[in-house]
Parts: sequence; structure tokens; C-alpha cells
Amino acid sequence: MLLLQKLLIIQDFSCAGQVSLSSALPILGAAGFQPAVLPTALLSTHTGGWGKNSFYDLSTELTKIITHWSTIPLSFSNVYLGYLGESALSIILDQLNKVLSSNHPFILLDPVMGDHGKLYSGFSKKYPLMLSHLAKKASLLTPNLTEAELLLNRKLSSGTVEINYARQLVVELQRKFPDAAILLTGVSLAQQKVAVFGSENISREIWQLSTPRLPGNYFGTGDLFASALTAAILNNIPLKRAAEIAMEFININLKQRCAASQQIDLRIGLDYSAGLPLLLKQLKKI
Repeated sequence: MLLLQKLLIIQDFSCAGQVSLSSALPILGAAGFQPAVLPTALLSTHTGGWGKNSFYDLSTELTKIITHWSTIPLSFSNVYLGYLGESALSIILDQLNKVLSSNHPFILLDPVMGDHGKLYSGFSKKYPLMLSHLAKKASLLTPNLTEAELLLNRKLSSGTVEINYARQLVVELQRKFPDAAILLTGVSLAQQKVAVFGSENISREIWQLSTPRLPGNYFGTGDLFASALTAAILNNIPLKRAAEIAMEFININLKQRCAASQQIDLRIGLDYSAGLPLLLKQLKKI
């Protein structure tokens, strides 16, 4: 008998820092999904600012896990993919279909590979091309500005950009990945604004949501955003409203952090507990 589960999360696990599975599991668990996981790698810390982290590649285990799941058999109606790594990405490209339900599964791909105009350490220049092949399977793509430029093989930007440039990136992503809705995240605009630009894969209308930029550059905010976004979408909330909910979740946690008197290392990431009650209320879980 086929065992169909709601959600599978595929990304790395960092032992220190609120990123990847460290944030996705508790947020999506609190939202009621009891997610299964495919961990792609085990890192001592995330790759930002803590020196040379250890990296244990779990890609050889992925095939064993998927093979066992197929004997149950176990499949998933929704998949959320984040930081993968080259070896794991090759296996996922080859075997992802084995764990997907046959009834139009939803695939959210957060193509984690860079930020602030740079490719993350540990990725070769071929990684964006490999990831673009996976992106063609996605129902929703959520790149930041740098990741969008990498997927489109464009020159990388840093700092603020014009609204028209961000909108043009969305148009180009629509053309390259016509089956996916697009959400371009974390776009720095003039006048200390940060925005997301979205487009459904049916209407193709491009919309924008913006908020004042708050001080600090916290690692893992993209993972928090994607986790809250996934929770909202899987509660049948439309994409634009889901993006608003995810932005509010980030902003509440940032404001709480800015108001705190205690100095906390930015590399640790955000304490997202302040935003959970409102998030769950908006998801109608409390």
C-alpha cells in the first residue's frame, strides 16, 4: 500500500547557525506538516563568516534512503529543496521522480548558491547550470538577486538595483522556466527598501512587495523566509499573500532582534520564536 506524505525537505544540516534544516524543520513542524527529510550534507557551521567549516557529503546515503523508501513504498505530494551541493544535486536530478507522487506534486526550489554578488564557497562555476536543470522541474522558484543572475548567466550585481532591472529578471526567469511561478527575493532598492517581485506561471503579471530595510545582515533569513512561505502555500494561501506572510515573519523577528540590548553574533542567525505566534495565527493553526 502506497504511503503518501505531505512534505519532504531536501537540504543540508548545519550544526551551528539557524539555517537550512535547523530552521526549516521546527517552523514547518510547528505548522503541522510532520516533514520527512533528505539531508544532503552535514556541516559544522554554515559557510558564512566562520572560517573553513567541515563538510560531510551525504550524497551516497541519498540513493540508499530513496531505495528503502521505494520498498515501503513512500512518496510525497510536496517537496521543498534548499542548499544541496554538487554531488547531492546530481543524485536528486536523477532520482527525485522516484519519491514524487504521481498526482501533480508541488516542488518549491530555493536555489541556494550565492548572495551579495558572489557564488558561495564550495560551489564550482558549473553548479548554476546544474541547478537550472532542476529548476525546470520546479512549481515555484525563489532565488535572491544573485541566484537569479547565476541561473540566467548574467553579470552579478551587488548593492541596490533599479525596479525595472528586477522586473526584467523576473521576465527572463519566466521565459527560461515557463512551468514555474517566480518569486525574486531580498532585492535591495533605493531609499533603504527591500523587496520581493513575484509572478504566477499562469497570469504572468509581475507584482512587487517592499518593506523598509532594517539594520544588520543575518545569516539564514532566506531559509526562514522560504520555510514560512512553504507553510503558507501548503495551507492553500495564494502566492502574493504567502509572500506577505513570510515577509511579516522576517520583519517581526528582525525588529525583535534590533530592540534587544544583548549583543548577539550575527552569524548565529535570527531567533525566530518572536514571529511564530503570528505566523501560526495567519496559517490558522492557533
